[in-house]
Amino acid sequence: MNTALETLRRDFGGDLIGPDDAGYAAAGRSLLVPGSPALVLRPKTVADVRAGVRFAAAAGLPLSVRGGGHGFAGFATNDGGVVLDLAHLAQVEIVDERRHLVRIGGGATWGQVADALAPHGLAISSGDTRSVGVGGLTLGGGIGWKVRKYGLALDSLVAAEVVTAAGEIVRASAEENPELFWALRGGGGNFGVVTAFVFAAHLTTDVFHGTITFPAAEAATVLRGWAEHLRTAPEELTSVTDFANPFAGGPQAPVQVHVAFDGDDPRLAARAIDPLRRLGTVTGDGVALKPYAETLVEGLVPPPGIRLVTRSGFAGAGAVPEVLRVLVAAGAVEGAPLISVRAVGGAVARVPADATAYAHRDAALMVVTMSAGPEPVLAAARPALDALWHDLAPHVAGAYANFLASATEEDVAAVYPAPTYDRLAAVKRRYDPENLFARNHNVRPR
Repeated sequence: MNTALETLRRDFGGDLIGPDDAGYAAAGRSLLVPGSPALVLRPKTVADVRAGVRFAAAAGLPLSVRGGGHGFAGFATNDGGVVLDLAHLAQVEIVDERRHLVRIGGGATWGQVADALAPHGLAISSGDTRSVGVGGLTLGGGIGWKVRKYGLALDSLVAAEVVTAAGEIVRASAEENPELFWALRGGGGNFGVVTAFVFAAHLTTDVFHGTITFPAAEAATVLRGWAEHLRTAPEELTSVTDFANPFAGGPQAPVQVHVAFDGDDPRLAARAIDPLRRLGTVTGDGVALKPYAETLVEGLVPPPGIRLVTRSGFAGAGAVPEVLRVLVAAGAVEGAPLISVRAVGGAVARVPADATAYAHRDAALMVVTMSAGPEPVLAAARPALDALWHDLAPHVAGAYANFLASATEEDVAAVYPAPTYDRLAAVKRRYDPENLFARNHNVRPR
């Protein structure tokens, strides 16, 4: 350990933050989960990343890699190990104006990216939160306001620069290390530290975005009509419906239909969105034309002692009526979690199922539940939550890694079906045979 630390101090040019240093309390925790690592490293160069990875391996310490730090499962920190915080590696640069290629540092957030691309009239299909890291979101999928037209964030990825467990710098693309490139697109942080991404951005206009609200009593009718409309709606329309929000009245909370129409033509936007307005009694309508960057919201950071628990699953088109029936019934019971239903399909489904390690291409909807509170509150709510997912189980499959607060073997099996897992394990064996990168939905080397 002492020898490894001496080598690190010689080779590392970034910030070293230990328990006795100023700023450790904030540096040690992720945004959602507390932690007490032995050392937090903030590299300023790729060479610093190599030094940090080699130090963790030589010292035999757990290694966490932090991009934005929003992961619900707390992968971005640990107790007694090393946290490699990429916050200084956040540059956003257009490297090919003709092809709209953008190089993004592994520590950048999607808000930084959106702000940097906006003056050029460009965007990348990402998530819906400014402070979420480019790395974590992309490696797990990337479902946001442009998902039905432009696909997942990882579908726009052209290449990646990766520091492997051996401290080697590797480029992954369709031409270079293609199997690693396949694995990075959905396989999470299992294969190394991505220090830079190259994305193909697209030209964008302002977009119509906002929320239409309905009374809680109309949840069943609104949900059914919403899902039916999204089945045939133009791919420019992406939508998410939330209800039973415990912070807004629980079973009496309004049904919120969030929409984003990717275009600035008011006639086309109205044609796509107006059928949703006719689903019930509209009690609020905040849809307006705005720059794409303004659709991204600030991330929720819970106060100390409050934990967020998320679960997720996917529903195929044939299962949608039963899934909605279960969700509406569960949302009417006191103590229900926040229930969120996201329309997927469109461009996501046009990518072949085996083209990337993201395995849920045929889903029509993604279901997410979120509970929040101190541990006693979460424990009290767990039976109802377990009952909800028990009732959903016959109708949903898989899980979205970015909306899971746990990383059990069952979670990993849901994120990666057996054929996907087996292929990932082979890549893992090549690039991380000792499983240094284990703080994730872990694929063990085979």
